[in-house]
Amino acid sequence: MSTNRWLATGNYFTSYRDEQRIFFTHLDRVILSMFLLLLFAWPLIFHLSNKYMLVIDNILIAIVAIIGLNIVTGFAGLISIGHAAFVGVGAYTVASFARTLGDSHVVITHAWPLLIVLSGLTGAIFGAIVGLPAMRLKHLYLAIATLSFQMIFSWTINFLEFFNQGQTIAISRVVWFTGKLGRKDHYLFWYYVLLVVVILSGFMVKNLLRTRYGRCLSAVRDNDRAADAMGMHPGLTKVYAFGLAGFFAGVAGALHAYVYRGVGFESFTLHHSITYLAMAIVGGLGTLNGSFWGPTAIIALELQVETLAEHAGKILPSDWNLATALKPLSFGLVIVLFLMFEPRGIANWWRIVRSYTKLWPFRY
Repeated sequence: MSTNRWLATGNYFTSYRDEQRIFFTHLDRVILSMFLLLLFAWPLIFHLSNKYMLVIDNILIAIVAIIGLNIVTGFAGLISIGHAAFVGVGAYTVASFARTLGDSHVVITHAWPLLIVLSGLTGAIFGAIVGLPAMRLKHLYLAIATLSFQMIFSWTINFLEFFNQGQTIAISRVVWFTGKLGRKDHYLFWYYVLLVVVILSGFMVKNLLRTRYGRCLSAVRDNDRAADAMGMHPGLTKVYAFGLAGFFAGVAGALHAYVYRGVGFESFTLHHSITYLAMAIVGGLGTLNGSFWGPTAIIALELQVETLAEHAGKILPSDWNLATALKPLSFGLVIVLFLMFEPRGIANWWRIVRSYTKLWPFRY
């Protein structure tokens, strides 16, 4: 690396340890620290209504889920069409405790951090089980296997009385050091919890990619036979990729249950699995920062389409049902355009911007 650790004009690594650093320059560390400080501080300065705080919470929940999907689809190169089912596993883990112990039990209200981790472990177990076919199947056949899990999950939730046949299962408000959360502070409190979870998840995946286990994911994605020849086990690598994806999806599902104070089947359908996949594609498969850009872009697009449909509905005839037509049209159009013109997603735009600022003004 260059001797100037603040404004390096290139990558001059002299050891593998230098190349595996999380922050290549001190400036990168300072910028990230300031950005995180801003994320923690802005709610204390600018007050938002519960409506907009819920939107931000939804983005953060989706980011946690997409981090898991990017592990299995982006880094390991495996297609998963049932990711919403893994999120549902985490949510219904919390719901199972609520049905068994009662929605206001001390385990639900006081031990919620432990329950969130337990939901992630449950999702990891189901993810590893669903990933077992990956030891023999790949490509379209593996996609059908994950789709089958989505169908099995849907049938189980809709027909078992224990899960209230897909109807909403209530979750009580949690208790913090200041006491039981009220409606006014509910979404703000979970914003900070979600922000901490997102930061920890990002650093966990970033450090995973620096290890041999993370490099195994990329090796299996590029050529599983070559990875096998180099001493890696492609089958086990694929299984633990599904397990990790299930863990993050389970955590996202538990957070969803607590934020919405309830669990219902309509939040974990095949439509949501396709939406998660679209978020990963738009953000950028195989990139960590793409897991942040994708959910933000798709949810912001949905809000803009709803606003556009609302204004257009005042002008155009009501029988056109524009709101129903615009949302899937814009959703599909964005995916097609990204696949055609920017298959590497928004993360590639971020890479170009960083490269430009790194070389400006043409330092060599």
